[in-house]
Amino acid sequence: MDYVLSRFGHVDPDGIVDRFARGEVVGVGGIPLTQQTPLNEHTFIWYYRELPPEKRLPVEISILHQDENLLVVDKPHFLPTTPGGMYVAESALVRLRVQLDIPDLIPMHRLDRMTAGVLLFSTNPDTRGKYQTLFEKRLITKEYEAVAPVRTDLELPCVVRSRMIKSRTYLLAQEVPGEPNAETHVDLLEAHDGVGRYRLQPHTGKTHQLRVHMASLGIGILNDSFYPELLPQAPDDYARPLQLLARSVEFVDPLTRQEVRYRSGLTLACAPKPPQSNRHSPAAD
Repeated sequence: MDYVLSRFGHVDPDGIVDRFARGEVVGVGGIPLTQQTPLNEHTFIWYYRELPPEKRLPVEISILHQDENLLVVDKPHFLPTTPGGMYVAESALVRLRVQLDIPDLIPMHRLDRMTAGVLLFSTNPDTRGKYQTLFEKRLITKEYEAVAPVRTDLELPCVVRSRMIKSRTYLLAQEVPGEPNAETHVDLLEAHDGVGRYRLQPHTGKTHQLRVHMASLGIGILNDSFYPELLPQAPDDYARPLQLLARSVEFVDPLTRQEVRYRSGLTLACAPKPPQSNRHSPAAD
C-alpha cells in the first residue's frame, strides 16, 4: 500500500485505503493484495479508478442471434461499442456482459458511437481466434446504408480510394496524399426530393472511412457533426442521429462452414420516401 499511495495518493488517498480494505486492489489472477503485501520485483498491481454514476442512455440493444460462440446485435445510435472516455457502463460491451452474464464477451469489430447496426461479439474464448481470422483476412462482407443529399452531376456507382490517417490526439480522420489505404464502393439506391439512400461497401476499415468518403464526394451524411465540417460540441440530439447504418454482415462461418448473413432490423429516419399518390377512389354511385 505504501507504493500505491506514493504513486496514486494525490488522486484520493482515503479511497485507496478503502479499496485495499475491500479487496479491490489485486495482483496476478485477481488475487486481492493486502496493505501488508510485500512489493517484490515485477509485481503486477491492478488498481481501477472509481467511476462516477452514469446516466443511462435512452437507447436499447436488440439481439439478432446468439449461440455458444457468437452474439450478433443491433447496436443503436449514440451507444459506444466499448468503454471509453465518459462512457463505461453505458457501452454495448458492458451492457451485454451484465445483461447476459457473459464475462468473456469480446467485440469482433467496432462501430462508431454515432453509427447503428449489426455488431458481432465472440462469446467463447476457445473459438474466438477462428472468427478473428475472418476479419484479419478480410473475409467478412459488410454493407452499410446512409442517407445524404443527391448530386445530379455525380456518376454512381463509383469507387472512392484515398489515403487516410487518424491521429490519437486529433478528433478527425484526414485524407492525405499518398498510396490509397481506404476504399469504399458507393451506390445510390433511391432518391426523392434531393435526398438519397446510399449503399456503402467498404473494402477497408479505416476510422470514419465512410463518413470521410461521402463528404469527399460532396454528399456528406445527414446529421454528421464531424464531416465535412466540424460543428461545435453539443449534447446528443436523440431526434437527429447520424444517418449511417451497418445494414448487414456476411461470411462463411468457420465452425459450421455455412454461409451466414446477419441483417439489421433498424431503419434510417431520414431515408427518402416516395411521393404519395393524390388520386382518390371514385365515389360510389
